[in-house]
Amino acid sequence: MKISVQNVVIGTFVPNLEHLVVFLDKGAAHATAKKFETSVLVNARLAPDMFPLSRQIQIACDAAKNGSARLAAQEAPKFEDKETTLDELRARVVRTIEYLKSIPASAFEGAEDRDIKIPVRERTLEMKGLPYLTSWALPNFYFHVTASYAILRHNGVELGKNDFLGL
Repeated sequence: MKISVQNVVIGTFVPNLEHLVVFLDKGAAHATAKKFETSVLVNARLAPDMFPLSRQIQIACDAAKNGSARLAAQEAPKFEDKETTLDELRARVVRTIEYLKSIPASAFEGAEDRDIKIPVRERTLEMKGLPYLTSWALPNFYFHVTASYAILRHNGVELGKNDFLGL
């Protein structure tokens, strides 16, 4: 079987976003069981200079949708960063999954050689599709999924490696 960019992109982003939904559901159940407001989790962070859970989820979703769109030569949908509840964050993840599933496989043809431009603060990075996928899009996505997992786990949510891997 030939490995395609579409197989890697959709086959990585979608299941891991589905795992994020599980993380958020378990976070809500934990807050209910322990009788505290879910906003505690939404605003939780691992260190004072790190983003809170809400921003980690937003960036993970943006990394998946923007990365996929760039590789598919499409314009990604814009999501406002205004989620303040676990339910709103969950809805954002679901919207991202729906978008990813809507991209036709044909849109990824030639993606490994496509010129990709990434606006980063005051500059724009440029690279070909395959290095973009392997050196930028996937690591950035995994970083924010992992940070989301770690924030929830640090706050007592019963998550384990099987939840991260979707087993």
